Amino acid sequence: MDDQQTCGKGLAQHSALTASLGELVASTARVLEVHMKALDLADENSKREYDAYRELASAHRRIAIELADTAHRMAGYREMPMGKHDMAAMMSPAPRHAFAGFVKHEESLLALLQTRLAADHAMLEMMASAAG
Repeated sequence: MDDQQTCGKGLAQHSALTASLGELVASTARVLEVHMKALDLADENSKREYDAYRELASAHRRIAIELADTAHRMAGYREMPMGKHDMAAMMSPAPRHAFAGFVKHEESLLALLQTRLAADHAMLEMMASAAG
């Protein structure tokens, strides 16, 4: 097996992040859809909430499908042959800054998820306790 790193292999490796984001977005849509079932549509505020959740769930579904499709396409490039690269251009400030920005967003996402996860676990425990 060829262990040489290629851009195709890099795309395939990074597809896991895109796929995971798609799954998270799809899960958000599911939470919104289930929440909608608890709303009393005889109440005017509940109707507005229902409409908002319906629109947002639909948007989340579309985004999740796009992310899943993109991840699948990324993974499909695993065997793409390596093209010639201008290494001076690859090591210049623009690609380095672009990648640094990516890493910074990864760090921000990790921090956000860690904060949310603690709050979400607490809510999940509260829901389980209320259910008996």
